[in-house]
Amino acid sequence: MDTLNCICCEAGIEHVRTAFNFLSTEEIEELCPYLELREWKADAVVMKQDAEEDYVGFLIEGKLAVKKKTGYWGKHIIIAILEKGAMVGEGAFIDSGPRSNDVIAMEPSRLLTLSAPKMDELTQKNPLLSVKLMKRMLFIMSKRLRKASERISELL
Repeated sequence: MDTLNCICCEAGIEHVRTAFNFLSTEEIEELCPYLELREWKADAVVMKQDAEEDYVGFLIEGKLAVKKKTGYWGKHIIIAILEKGAMVGEGAFIDSGPRSNDVIAMEPSRLLTLSAPKMDELTQKNPLLSVKLMKRMLFIMSKRLRKASERISELL
């Protein structure tokens, strides 16, 4: 299948395939109705530290800065710069906890988002696809945890 029939978004075939490169075209078509396309202008807050939100995002356009608040008023540490194809917000999505960092759009950015209720619906209708998504989230979290561990060990 060469074309992607993505009726729920106007994201563009190439952008969607980049964000979901671990899925087949057929799986992307099945997932698409559960996604929402959201846009932010440069310098906009995409996710706020300590906010109770229930979605994970897949960056299809733009660049995001992941920042951690410090003990000094108005000061942040940049944890990561995320580019097209990156996943964001998976930690709070998985554990239903508050956001652990601020995420700021460094330039106009678009994300395909998947809410917890939509994930529950997907799990009921297509458990194999939902397991694939969760495995990908866990894979990304594992890679990020390893990288953080390496950074910490370099400081010691």
